[in-house]
Amino acid sequence: MLTLGVDLAAADERTATAAIEWLPGRAVVREVALDVSDARIVEASRHADKSGLDCPLGWPEPFVALVTTHQVGHVMAPDGEGGPWRRQLAYRQTDEVVRKETGIIPLSVAADRIGHAAFRCAGLLAMLAADGQDVDRCGDGKIVEVYPAAALSRWGFAHRGYKGRRQQVQHSELVTALCGAAPWLELGAFEALVRRSHDAFDAVVASLVARAAATGKASRPDDEQRTAARSEGWIALPTYPLAGLLGLAAA
Repeated sequence: MLTLGVDLAAADERTATAAIEWLPGRAVVREVALDVSDARIVEASRHADKSGLDCPLGWPEPFVALVTTHQVGHVMAPDGEGGPWRRQLAYRQTDEVVRKETGIIPLSVAADRIGHAAFRCAGLLAMLAADGQDVDRCGDGKIVEVYPAAALSRWGFAHRGYKGRRQQVQHSELVTALCGAAPWLELGAFEALVRRSHDAFDAVVASLVARAAATGKASRPDDEQRTAARSEGWIALPTYPLAGLLGLAAA
């Protein structure tokens, strides 16, 4: 199996990809790239069995309805429900599930700067679909939405404070911890890059989560959640320990 992880930024700069080949008893990082274009992502995903995309795949349904209604008229918040109503506009169903299960609050695709990356992602999903790749925002096709911070938390690693120029030591320590917990993961010639760039590191984690999703070891929406997830997207959270990724399927 070959998995691809994509740490998607609003522009090519700060966008990273990582491809991992899964072999008996080992996982080999075959490529890590920085400053990656949409066309390169589409090409790399074409050769992967599963691609983990670190970016919201859609917007909250209530937010979309608000914008549509506001465009042709006026909207009014439910009486006495301004706070909860606005929260439903800001966060997707999958964001609330992540918050409940991990304590981590994902960035709001409707109210935070990650919306710029989501604009790019919308176009990228169209390119992937036009290329013949199965784009299912629930994660059942070639693409699955991932959230490296939540995955790291699930696997027992630090998930905050490792990004930015002033955090290089913590970042390197996190890479060391990951390699120690997964001695079967071979970074090879890309280890220095993964230690230097937290974008590259997040792409590797995204590729690991793609493996979890591909082998039935990550969360999926239930029948009720699937209705919203088809348009909003669904974050795949690992449901097995990191070592479980070497197995072909969930027990």
